[in-house]
Amino acid sequence: MSPPRVLVVDDQAALSETLARGLTRRGFEVTTASSGPAALASVGEDAFDAVLSDVAMQPMSGLALCEQIRAVRPDLPVILMTAFGSMETAIDALRRGAYDFLQKPVDVDLAAHALRRAVELKELRGELKRLREATPRAAPGGLVGESVAMREILDTIGRVAGSDATVLVTGESGVGKELVARALHEASARVSGPFVAVNLAALPDSLLESELFGHAKGAFTDARAARTGLFVQADGGTLFLDEVGEMPAHMQSKLLRALQERRVRPVGADGEVPFDARIVAATNRDLLEAVERGAFREDLYFRLAVIELEVPPLRDRGGDVLPLADRILRGVAQRANKPIEGFDPEAARALLRYRWPGNVRELVNCVERAVALARFDRITVDDLPRRIREFEPQKHVLVSADDPGDLVPLEEVERRYILRVLDAVGGRRAQAAKILGLDRKTLYRKLERWGHGEPDGA
Repeated sequence: MSPPRVLVVDDQAALSETLARGLTRRGFEVTTASSGPAALASVGEDAFDAVLSDVAMQPMSGLALCEQIRAVRPDLPVILMTAFGSMETAIDALRRGAYDFLQKPVDVDLAAHALRRAVELKELRGELKRLREATPRAAPGGLVGESVAMREILDTIGRVAGSDATVLVTGESGVGKELVARALHEASARVSGPFVAVNLAALPDSLLESELFGHAKGAFTDARAARTGLFVQADGGTLFLDEVGEMPAHMQSKLLRALQERRVRPVGADGEVPFDARIVAATNRDLLEAVERGAFREDLYFRLAVIELEVPPLRDRGGDVLPLADRILRGVAQRANKPIEGFDPEAARALLRYRWPGNVRELVNCVERAVALARFDRITVDDLPRRIREFEPQKHVLVSADDPGDLVPLEEVERRYILRVLDAVGGRRAQAAKILGLDRKTLYRKLERWGHGEPDGA
């Protein structure tokens, strides 16, 4: 078996040669490049298994190099290294599709370990691709993604699809929670039954009970005929309760009873009606926080969240953006009857660089617009919305020491960082607390002290 082929990129020749010698002794075949453009040329000519690149280089940074390699060789893992390691640089590197992030001076054994894992992942992805081509099969529900987070979701769907356990799908607005619910349905034995979806936030309180449980003839003024509720309509299939965090308090107890008893009582009816449907609920709210505030029943939360699936925001899914955009493009182009084959490299780089605050929903909107405007057989950067083609990642600075007047107390540094983490996760406080290593109550007390005590509902 031939040794793994690695490209080491650093504009300091002495450092790259030292790394090359160390990696060669550890079983790698190493080629070096002294700049980003030279590395791109090498990638175009040779079949490397992984790239190890410095970040601080001219005229092309390692982050830009990673982005361009991912655009043309999405299967090639890139590991970045820098002497100026920071949380911001690491997050930016991973967002641009980097496989891993090492801080200089790089320990050769650590680098070798990271490279071996990267090569193994590349080989695994190649094998999966060959298997898919040999036996073509769409992912359940149309889910697309090779990121770690999406692979975990697909794995969990595969493991729980055979049960009837209630599932709570969480995540920011627009991440594709209904797609996950449909994937659960399609992977289950209930696939031949109905998939019934309802947005609870879109229903007036006065109609919610009738819509979910049904009503008897004459139950109220306009009830001229009996109506079957959604729970019974979903019999034999799956009922998807979207925006369950918006459910008013008086309905939470009725939903809890229905889930416990597997029966519903239509409005105005004398008896109860059984139902046999798998329940999948979804919310973009932090329900545990709502429980602590008394806005959501704790017993209902635990009844809904037997299995909890958190769908990551698109900005945290690395290289998933391009395959997802390509999947959307094929469908949109077919419906529009336009022969568009894909994205050109500059457009692909713009899609990877953008942060996608609107998540998958925003990506769908972007692709639909691009297809409508496209003049060629590939989407160009000019077909993308201005906010995407002109987007530049912001460089965050917590404290600047250039001027002594910029120095601030330690608590102010903590405040700025906590608020930045909270903003990065869309205001979801339980997730922010987990990232920060704080318990939720400690985080809430700090936010309240800083005048951010009211939850924003994200």
